Amino acid sequence: MADKIDIIGPTSHYFYSQRLKLHYVDWGNADKPLAVLVHGGRDHCRNWDWVAVALRGQFHLVAPDLRDHGDSDWAIGGSYSMIDYVLDLCQLMEALGGKEVVLIGHSLGGAIVLQRAGVFPNSIRAVVAIEGVGPPPSMIQQTPAHERMARWIGEMQGLARRKPRDYRTLDEALERMREVNPRLSVEQARHLTVQGVRRNENGTFSWKFDNYTRASSPYLFNLKDAMEIWSQIRCPCLLVRGDESVWGSGWESDGRLGGFRNAEVVTVKNAGHWVHHDQLERFLAEVRGFLGLDGDRALSPGK
Repeated sequence: MADKIDIIGPTSHYFYSQRLKLHYVDWGNADKPLAVLVHGGRDHCRNWDWVAVALRGQFHLVAPDLRDHGDSDWAIGGSYSMIDYVLDLCQLMEALGGKEVVLIGHSLGGAIVLQRAGVFPNSIRAVVAIEGVGPPPSMIQQTPAHERMARWIGEMQGLARRKPRDYRTLDEALERMREVNPRLSVEQARHLTVQGVRRNENGTFSWKFDNYTRASSPYLFNLKDAMEIWSQIRCPCLLVRGDESVWGSGWESDGRLGGFRNAEVVTVKNAGHWVHHDQLERFLAEVRGFLGLDGDRALSPGK
């Protein structure tokens, strides 16, 4: 696997959603079929660079920074929800001309692209979601609503008093990046760290994402609604999971896969939650095969 990104990178652009100025990068080739890459929580658009380098020859690739992430604005109030993220993706696609699109998302981004594909199925040509079908039941605390609301209020009040963590050097931030995902090589972690921090006035470094994204919603994951939306997806879906990730467990036994009409499930060995980082070549092989990029079935406009 080539860890190093040593070619000319993408260009930065902006669009607006709910009065927020949101950032995305564009890898060029506007004459190619459009594909949008949506990152996960507390991540950023440059997380996709290795995937983008591999697929840029076949697609016009665009990768947004979600609101409160990367170089996008933070929402006043600091409360972020799935409906806002899905709206932002709709606004981005309108800004790009309303073309048919292939959607690829990871984690939170995977959930976003699946919801977008279910709500407006006619404009989506294919969906790839890495661990985007929500948390397993074991991760959901079945506590009374009033307790969840009280806990959320306490979290928000605590976050209002919490200052973003500062790192004296990039290497300190890099060490934290590797703590979160020890599977990353040093080169991978360095690239993701450089793209994921901002330099403060005092010379320290802080992550770009808003600390308020750390708060858990007082509302439980609504599997019934999610499955109803997934059932409306008309295009082929590739659902990818890592065999060593808790987020990829229980899909068959808890019924989540029953919401899909046309989904292929791939379990990637020796991979955790970040499958596209942990096993890049395997992930790319699965995506290319799913989209028909390795032969004469290559995706073309209108197919």
